[in-house]
Amino acid sequence: MIQIPTESYVSGIFSILAGQSAQMSAMANNALGVGIDKYQKGDYESAITDFRRSIALDPQSTYAAEAANYMALAYLQLGQDEKAIEAYKTSIRLNPLRDDTHIKLGNLYLDLNRLADSEAAYKEAVRLNPDVNNTYALGNFYLQTGRYNEAETQFRNILSLQQNGGKGNYGLGLAYSQQGSYEKAIDQFKQSIHLNPDFAYAYLDLGYAYAEAGEMDEATKQLKILEKMDPALADMLNRYMYKAEAPRIEYASSQSSFPYYFGPYTPVSSLDSYLLNANTSSTFTMEFQFSKEMDRASVENRFNWSISRSTLGGPGRAYYFGQDVPATEITLDPFPELVVYDEDMLRATVTFRIYQNSAANGTLDPCHLVFKFSGEDIFGNAMDDKADEFSDFVDVH
Repeated sequence: MIQIPTESYVSGIFSILAGQSAQMSAMANNALGVGIDKYQKGDYESAITDFRRSIALDPQSTYAAEAANYMALAYLQLGQDEKAIEAYKTSIRLNPLRDDTHIKLGNLYLDLNRLADSEAAYKEAVRLNPDVNNTYALGNFYLQTGRYNEAETQFRNILSLQQNGGKGNYGLGLAYSQQGSYEKAIDQFKQSIHLNPDFAYAYLDLGYAYAEAGEMDEATKQLKILEKMDPALADMLNRYMYKAEAPRIEYASSQSSFPYYFGPYTPVSSLDSYLLNANTSSTFTMEFQFSKEMDRASVENRFNWSISRSTLGGPGRAYYFGQDVPATEITLDPFPELVVYDEDMLRATVTFRIYQNSAANGTLDPCHLVFKFSGEDIFGNAMDDKADEFSDFVDVH
């Protein structure tokens, strides 16, 4: 005769099974904790063993997916990217609803330039949970891969979410910046800061955008804010501004006998006694101080320099004050003979030649001579067109 289990017997069995399940869950949690301790101490191989044990003890527990995520991090520390990918996939099989794991997998794929896989992972995270962080991650993926229209779509989606912390505007600012639309970018970064005044990176990228737009005074304002808010980011902006800023001629001087401050009708014979003789010549130098590190080849290319007469209008600004130039006026070579750059002092020494005429009565207007440089700095930036030349009387720099 078959004996039917009593209700109390069945209840007892379930109690035993429940007890065993709780015990297995507790052991899985303990193994996870041990693994995390080893991971934090840098013992990644042993940590992986404990993470595997945690998963095996109770694959259905909430600890299993977490153990798989930590296992992926340990593999990454060991430089084993493919095993890290498999660990993240294991975590997703154990708990496919954890959107954060999809984001982590997407980040890893992106680092490995597996773009299609990365996009799929980010999209799945957004499908599971279209919150600010996941949507931003997908937008940032499009941004990094040059798909600006799609990036803008994701960042605009963030704008519709409440309490987005200005990340939608920030993302749009980045998209506009990368496309060279700096005025639009500046507007978006400002809106991001308005929504979140403590968002230091918005000040940083606002400073970048101002620097790229050539508005160094505004970039400096962001630098001052960051110096109090986040000195490390301030240092980054300061370096970027230095790199992006157009080089300038700060000042010029002459260590030789060339009196660049003399006016019209200056006898060239007064510049050097050797020029008292007809059809002679003598060399002179001018030194030009730059605002930043310059490209040596560019500075020492004499054809990047020019020496000319001032043609500016206005009272006293033109050569010979705009009066007729006398027949005794000599003609200067348009290019110097030699340029030497001192990269430690950021200084160029320009050597040029002055010729006496056949009558030995040549004249010159030194203070209306314009020395101009059209080269670039070490970062490839062209000269600031408001500070690329020097003339003593005109003071065009």
